[in-house]
Amino acid sequence: MEQAEVMLDLLFYIFSAIAVAGALGVIVNKNPVTSAFCLIAAFIGLAALFIQLDAYLVGIIQILVYGGAVMVLFLFIIMLMDMASEERRRFGLGAVAAGLLVSVVFVVQLLRVLGDYSPGSKVLGVLPADAATDVEQIGKLMFTQYYFPVQVVGVLLLIATIGVIVLSKRELK
Repeated sequence: MEQAEVMLDLLFYIFSAIAVAGALGVIVNKNPVTSAFCLIAAFIGLAALFIQLDAYLVGIIQILVYGGAVMVLFLFIIMLMDMASEERRRFGLGAVAAGLLVSVVFVVQLLRVLGDYSPGSKVLGVLPADAATDVEQIGKLMFTQYYFPVQVVGVLLLIATIGVIVLSKRELK
């Protein structure tokens, strides 16, 4: 049992390092395509952490939705941008000051939350063997109670995809 715990701890540190390195890569890289690929690495690290916590649905959705669909849209938008004009753009003193102020407020809030943290005292009991899984419960809700909204979202995504294709096919004058 001791070796399994050591392995889980090692995997936690590896996946955490992947997520943090990917997040830092997004911030540090000047090339937006490289930043987008670093964001994919951060998503994969987070998905692995969710799977390690037995939140399989959240981990798979993290990979499929964020790592797949959202990043394809990000990359498509990056490719449509005029990068030459973006590279010439400089940030003013007000934008830098606002960024620093937001960062300081975030760190202060984080320290206050961590200062008030106390570990839990209750242990969650074992679920009964016949209990429905999260995936089963979500599937039942999606295809019974929320059937119409799911279909509407599907149609909206189809329309958005067609709109992106039409906009990308326009001829330059």
